[in-house]
Amino acid sequence: MTPEERTRRLGEGPVKPVLAALALPSIVAMLSNALYNLIDAAFIGRIGTEAIGAVAVVFPFTEVIVGVGLMFGLGGASYISRSLGAGNREEANRTATTALFTAVGAGIVISIIGLIYLRPLLRLFGATDTIMPYAENYARVLVLGAPIIVARMTLNNIVRAEGNARLSMISMMTGAVLNVILDPIFIFVFGWGIQGAAIATVVSQIVAEGILLYYVFRRRSYLRIHPRYFSLQFRLHWEILKIGMPTFVRQFFTSFAVGLLNNMAGLYGDAAVASVGLSFRILFLGMFPVFGFAQGFQPMAGYNYGARRYDRLFEVIKVGLRWATIFSVLFFVAIQLGAPWLVRIFTNDPEVIRIATRNVRAFHALFPFFGAAVLFNILFQALGRGIPAAILAMARQGIFLVPAVIILPRIFGLDGVLFSQAFADFFTLITTAFFAAAVLRKLRQEATDSIGS
Repeated sequence: MTPEERTRRLGEGPVKPVLAALALPSIVAMLSNALYNLIDAAFIGRIGTEAIGAVAVVFPFTEVIVGVGLMFGLGGASYISRSLGAGNREEANRTATTALFTAVGAGIVISIIGLIYLRPLLRLFGATDTIMPYAENYARVLVLGAPIIVARMTLNNIVRAEGNARLSMISMMTGAVLNVILDPIFIFVFGWGIQGAAIATVVSQIVAEGILLYYVFRRRSYLRIHPRYFSLQFRLHWEILKIGMPTFVRQFFTSFAVGLLNNMAGLYGDAAVASVGLSFRILFLGMFPVFGFAQGFQPMAGYNYGARRYDRLFEVIKVGLRWATIFSVLFFVAIQLGAPWLVRIFTNDPEVIRIATRNVRAFHALFPFFGAAVLFNILFQALGRGIPAAILAMARQGIFLVPAVIILPRIFGLDGVLFSQAFADFFTLITTAFFAAAVLRKLRQEATDSIGS
């Protein structure tokens, strides 16, 4: 299939097969990343409870790095999809080039700031005296690799925006598999410990990025990325940032909230901090496939909205919501039943097992609704609805989670830490329902107006 045919099928192919073809590679890729995170945690867990705690402490760092990559990647992808749907390939080329080059620059800034303020930031994110040495060794390598990680995530979304989800999957799976292979070699064979895990991650990201760069710069893609397309126009940067910024804000608030969780958990010992880290890794096992599906959903929704194909857009939304909800319900049941056995994969510490089992179940209390919430957030981004996307991005991990983390532990102790995410999820669902109803009404009105004209 030629690049032109891949892009054209977004607006012409049967909805279910095309959505499945776009989403399945993204789901497989994201699931491989989730599994890598779990396997990585299992290897690190063999080092000790402090090492698992270090991963939890460094997690806010990685969320900021990921947030920058997603900001330019999702923001650029949304405008690229709408531009391609409107038949404006030149604008799509400018968007892709500007998003990628700006993302690399932002990654360099992150590296500089992260290295200068590494220790104070780790302390802010909840590093105890026993966890700090492990956290420093782990974070330093990841911060150095920030430009590579940001560029890979940005380019991944750009490639997916033109309809080539398969290459995105290959890139992500290659990075994940290579990471799993390198982890035990660098950690145990070379004796690099937790620093070896970070080096394995950065090396794997470099290889994954190389695959995408080869595809783009060997002119095999429909889009063209070249310095001549780079633009400093405020309008273009605004189109990228108004959609991408909500995702960065969400990641930033996630970083801030996890830092608070770590600090609150630290009051109950390193085992509590480690349990928070493990709980997030297990949560990713369900979250990442949903995000993968949403990434396949986004270009199809954005393209058909740009082409004013409202009939196809509504069908994409309907099918997407049904599939995402079915997965979320099934995953919720599996986690509630299997949490104790899953936690034991990563640690033999009975205290970590006890706390993490309860934490994992609490984190997933409202997961049946997670798929729908994510899909509407991505839909708002695909449609260029920056305000509801921004509010929802801030809601789950910021507006509702931060107050919950501050208030609930003071009332309920450790249980307040464990159930703060469920508290935030509940109010986020109410907010999502409000904006979803409003946006769907607006779309129906636009569809009626288009028929009348």
